Amino acid sequence: MSRKTPHFRLRENIQLYVIMLPVLLHIFVFSYIPMYGIVIAFQNYYPGSPFLSFTGGTDWVGLKHFTDFLNGPYFVRLMRNTFNLSFLSLVLGFWVPILFALLVNELRHGIFKKYVQTASYLPHFISNVVVAGMVLAFINTDGIVNSFVKMFGGTPISFATEPGYFAAIYIITTIWKSFGWSSILYLSAMSSVDPHLYEAAKMDGANRFKQMLHITLPSIRPTIFILLIFAIGGLLGANSEFILLIYNPTLYETADVIGTYLYRYGLLGGNFSSGTAIGLFISLINFSLLFLANKLARKYSDYALW
Repeated sequence: MSRKTPHFRLRENIQLYVIMLPVLLHIFVFSYIPMYGIVIAFQNYYPGSPFLSFTGGTDWVGLKHFTDFLNGPYFVRLMRNTFNLSFLSLVLGFWVPILFALLVNELRHGIFKKYVQTASYLPHFISNVVVAGMVLAFINTDGIVNSFVKMFGGTPISFATEPGYFAAIYIITTIWKSFGWSSILYLSAMSSVDPHLYEAAKMDGANRFKQMLHITLPSIRPTIFILLIFAIGGLLGANSEFILLIYNPTLYETADVIGTYLYRYGLLGGNFSSGTAIGLFISLINFSLLFLANKLARKYSDYALW
């Protein structure tokens, strides 16, 4: 049997490479070229100063910004809050789109099924600004949440200024906004399951629950593992944009995460080198978590990224 040469494979798949070209260019321009700026994490950089200068214009400081962050007064709080919010969102929210996709897949009424799917996707397309406004209106002292509290004889609670309630507000909102969109991949994986498997199971006396448990769920297991690996790799990547829109200084105890601190200290404060160093530090941790999760998945299952 003749082996295809690389040149032949390139000509054979030229259409696929052309389709991929815009995506690859986008990734290269917006993800790889900006990595050149990582060097300012090891400098005392100020706007206008050169990134690399051979005439002494660059002030190199080594790992100073990294050690300042690790020894700083906010390090423990930032790491704790970021990990808590991300970990709780993962534990409480990762299974929601899976369960939703399983339930939607069992619907037989076509129009109602499409309506449910469309309604679940809509929150994903709502701007974080709009969602934050809705949340703040709901948890206000005279909002709908406190209306129910008063209805059952309770006293209104200032959710917007109580640090203890922030995690619940963040997690519930995040799950509501993302579970429908996240279920698309699972529904797509379910659509590729051989219908003959369900027919055979039905003939053997399996009800719809057992079919879902022993056919549908194992069929989407590769998708579950891959998405779980990605989720673990982003464990220190809380939704900083949304948090910035709903938090305030009274909530820093539980709401201040690495992303919000970077915005205040690095961008607004003009500490670009320190901000870059913190961002690089967190990226390395996330990559390590991704690598570890992939290695464990490869060791204990047949599903991994590489």
